[in-house]
Amino acid sequence: MTSFNRSTTLLIASAIVSALGTACTAPPPEDLTETSGAVQFAPSIDSIRIWNELALDTIRLKRASDSDAARLYAMVNVAIYDAVNGIESRIPFLGRDFALVAPAHAPANGNLAAAASAAAHAVLVSLYPDQMPRYDAQLAADLAALGGGPGVSSGQSWGAGVGAQVVAARANDGSTPVESQPAGAGPGVFRAAWSGTQYRNFKPFGIVSAAPYIAPPPPALDSLAYAVAFAEVKLAGNAAIPNQAYQDTFNYWALAAGTVQPPGEWIRIGLEVSAFLNRPLPDKARLFALLAMALADTVAPTNTAKFIYQHWRPATAIREADTDNNPNTDPDPTWAPRAGGIGGTPQHTSGHSAFSAAGAGILAGFFCRDNIPFAHASDSTPTMPRNFRSFSAAAAEAGRSRVVGGIHFEFGNQDGLAAGRGVAAEILANKLLRRLGPTHFGECPL
Repeated sequence: MTSFNRSTTLLIASAIVSALGTACTAPPPEDLTETSGAVQFAPSIDSIRIWNELALDTIRLKRASDSDAARLYAMVNVAIYDAVNGIESRIPFLGRDFALVAPAHAPANGNLAAAASAAAHAVLVSLYPDQMPRYDAQLAADLAALGGGPGVSSGQSWGAGVGAQVVAARANDGSTPVESQPAGAGPGVFRAAWSGTQYRNFKPFGIVSAAPYIAPPPPALDSLAYAVAFAEVKLAGNAAIPNQAYQDTFNYWALAAGTVQPPGEWIRIGLEVSAFLNRPLPDKARLFALLAMALADTVAPTNTAKFIYQHWRPATAIREADTDNNPNTDPDPTWAPRAGGIGGTPQHTSGHSAFSAAGAGILAGFFCRDNIPFAHASDSTPTMPRNFRSFSAAAAEAGRSRVVGGIHFEFGNQDGLAAGRGVAAEILANKLLRRLGPTHFGECPL
């Protein structure tokens, strides 16, 4: 009786399913063995879900910024992908380009789930060492669930090494040391100091450069375009005009400190949709690496635009409209935004909009369908789910929430959406393509 190599059998089974199935095809088991003439299912776990949820919980606990959150999600998911892809790449027709860590020394018989869990563990322990007991306990539970054996041991060792290499590769990526832009003064200028401006120099994960996605300047204060946007937010975002629909939309997408932040919401949406549209572990690892890279790569263009233009928020603009030299804007010194606060960074552009367009673009591109309906409860309103007909509809609503909340002009929303779409398109076209044979460029399934 010929004995099957467990990982090889899995990889061939995955390739057959990918070739014959669609996004709704049920995945093969994580691992297969042959015992007494019958193929037996080996224990498996959903490493992608487990470790992304740990990363999301970490951001909640640490009350991290949106930029710090995006960086963590990208590092975790790139490490998982490179660990899984390294083992897959031992079979050339299954392997894809790596993100940061080359597959040269990956074990041929490594357990994919063990590699994924160990890679994510290595990243999280390095970035948040005070949470090590929690991460260690989860890794131990994962390995126990997988049942041990040479494949689990070699997968764990490989994954841990990949995670360490990802941490080393991102050690000087522009995320530190923390820098601040001083408070500004005068018409059109954001009045408060804000920290995190070092992220304008953040090294991309998947795009070549942030430069093409930096928003153009906002409209001149004395222009008609500015006056139109001013009039819209003055009415739609006015806290003194009750509108429950607008309030609910803003609250749903608020995602302030203590939540998973805007990039985390798209990780959560990806987890829910990918669970419904069953995919095997290697496919899910690729999806979340693409998704997390795109989310992280919106950070630099967004922060660069904010730093360059230092554009005032609507509340200041409306209260001080008598200084903008525009005959079509009228001041209201008592005006307050529906959001309840002015906003902690310059207005132009909207980070929520950029993150959302990037997330929606990757999900639609990966599944070759934008119009996948889903219901989702956000971290800001966990008991109030909303229904969406497509990924782009959710992204559009996320962007508009900033306008009806009174904290962004529509031009800040639109330029943010454009940046996110561009980042997603570049990453889908160029990253994590098959090393041999057809790639995902220009064809479906991606």
